[in-house]
Amino acid sequence: MSFDEIIDRRGSHCAKWDKMEAIYGVPRDTGIAMWVADMDFRPPQVVRDALQAQVDHGVFGYFGDDSRYLSAIQWWMENRHGWKVDPSWIFTTHGLVNGTAMCVDAYTNPGDGVILFTPVYHAFARVITAAGREVVECEMIEDNGRYELDFDRWDAQMTGTEKMLILCSPHNPGGRVWTREELQGVADFAKRHDLILVSDEIHHDLVMPGNTHIPMALIDGIADRLVMMTATTKTFNIAGAHIGNVIIEDDKLRATFAERMMGLGLSPNSFGLFMATAAYSPEGAAWVDDLVTYLDGNRQVFDAAIADIPGLSSMPLEATYLSWVNFEGTGMEMSEAIRRVQQDAHIAANHGETFGKGGETFMRFNIATPRANIEEACARLKSAFGDLQ
Repeated sequence: MSFDEIIDRRGSHCAKWDKMEAIYGVPRDTGIAMWVADMDFRPPQVVRDALQAQVDHGVFGYFGDDSRYLSAIQWWMENRHGWKVDPSWIFTTHGLVNGTAMCVDAYTNPGDGVILFTPVYHAFARVITAAGREVVECEMIEDNGRYELDFDRWDAQMTGTEKMLILCSPHNPGGRVWTREELQGVADFAKRHDLILVSDEIHHDLVMPGNTHIPMALIDGIADRLVMMTATTKTFNIAGAHIGNVIIEDDKLRATFAERMMGLGLSPNSFGLFMATAAYSPEGAAWVDDLVTYLDGNRQVFDAAIADIPGLSSMPLEATYLSWVNFEGTGMEMSEAIRRVQQDAHIAANHGETFGKGGETFMRFNIATPRANIEEACARLKSAFGDLQ
């Protein structure tokens, strides 16, 4: 397939394109949607064929034998990530926001603290707060435009009420791929403070050339408190399937999660299972390799344009398709920078403050769109900030 194909998503019940005017004031007809984290590409043909086969069959009953689905997950994790997964460890949730909510519900109580390394994916805080738990923001260090972990400061910040840590790996919105040493530091921090560690690795397949993602499950001494979360949805652009996996090696943690799943009557939809099974295949793997190459090209185009605008800088993107752009160097109020992006450039991008402490001077731009959209967005941003040239 060609990732350059422009697919008009307006009017298709697409949150990313159809809601940008109501939320950001960006005109629906002329705007470029760069906020919601899904891609403007069709999924691989093997996924569409699997879905079409079910449509052609015409009977949409309960899903039965899930052995092929579980085997596909095993194959993918071992072949793409070097991680051997037992099928008995796998739970399927309605996406990973639901998976996060399930973890908060299963392993913490109202009033407990749940730690986030901020700035970080905004849905975490939303779920934690809605569940009556306390969001504990541990702000990362920004060192030469790159996020670093600050365990000494965070150790001093702990009060003993914290029960869980949610890690975003690779990191959204900063694009970091954590090193083995950093992941070991996270594991040690969780052990020191007796925390359940939930590792959201939804972006683990979208890693830029020259970087290697390491699953937290491969870090020593953490299995007894670790909950892994993975999904096909970001990788293959099937977020509407609302399917994700919570993978738990430890027997005790797994029994607790299974009890909550049973108590809430949760089970996945069959379309998502068929799509995920097809995606985790050699055909799907080849498509992902081509996708990452294309995204890397978009990254280079977008970063070069941002670097040409005085006062703007984008964090080095090691993974994800989400560019984290800092406007602090312009010297202008953030409200003015946002006005220029939305009203002058007609671009809808996420406001950095929604990602927590440390995000106040940033905006997040989704670059998973045809190259022509990236080039147009770059031209618009250069014009909107033309007085800084």
